[in-house]
Amino acid sequence: MSKLQKILVRARRQVFSEMVGNNPSIFVGEGYDFIELREYMLGDDIRHIDWNITAKLQTPYIKIFREERELNVVIVSVLNGSVHFGSKKFKQETIAEVSALLSFSTLKNGDLLSSYIFTDRMISHTKPSKKLHQIQKNVDEILNFDAIGERLDFKVLSDTLFRRLKRKSLILVVGDFFEIPDFKLLAKKHEVIALIVRDHLEEKPPKMGFSSLVDPESGATLEGDFNASSVETYAKRVHAHDRALYRQLRKDQIRFTKIYTDTNASVALRRLFEGK
Repeated sequence: MSKLQKILVRARRQVFSEMVGNNPSIFVGEGYDFIELREYMLGDDIRHIDWNITAKLQTPYIKIFREERELNVVIVSVLNGSVHFGSKKFKQETIAEVSALLSFSTLKNGDLLSSYIFTDRMISHTKPSKKLHQIQKNVDEILNFDAIGERLDFKVLSDTLFRRLKRKSLILVVGDFFEIPDFKLLAKKHEVIALIVRDHLEEKPPKMGFSSLVDPESGATLEGDFNASSVETYAKRVHAHDRALYRQLRKDQIRFTKIYTDTNASVALRRLFEGK
């Protein structure tokens, strides 16, 4: 079984399995509003027949509904060079897993799904749809995208989505967020959620002695003695960056969570959407 198939099968099982199926979907839509009853007409959906009223009046009547809200869910994968990193598996693979989980949850809930891939430009996008084959196409594209050398521009991402998305949407941005985005304007028009994908090793690296490291985004080589002191200094910088990131996201009223490459992404997602 290929890596793509494993991700899809595992994600679908987690979302549609009996255990998860007894719980609400990750996304809670507002369903449909009942408006009135009217006589059945040829071509009406028989599932909407009110059998109690039909039996009493001896004439088929159906319930008329007004759609209160159908979520427009937009999954945005940010694939700059730094996602090409991982101690057990690359962050890029975890982003693909998160995308699969969110996509199956969206369709399970009967909502519209669209997907985007960004670096410092829009790489690809899919139109809103409820078709399952769209999930495989998107996850496959994430897995096979060559992220090495790709840079990130959150302004391009934000401006593009603000311009393209006319309808109020739930936008889920999945990336490692080693740059701090300004989603203030985007968040005023849509609901934006940040899903921060990280590897423990990049936040708390081990002592490596004299080593050469290559930046997968710029291609630059960094050589030095990565002793206890330098590693601790680096870890503090990452911690300071994340504190600043969280402050900015909260300021822009954006919910967020962190998902590590060695953890169960579905658990973190459920906790986020259930408010735990």
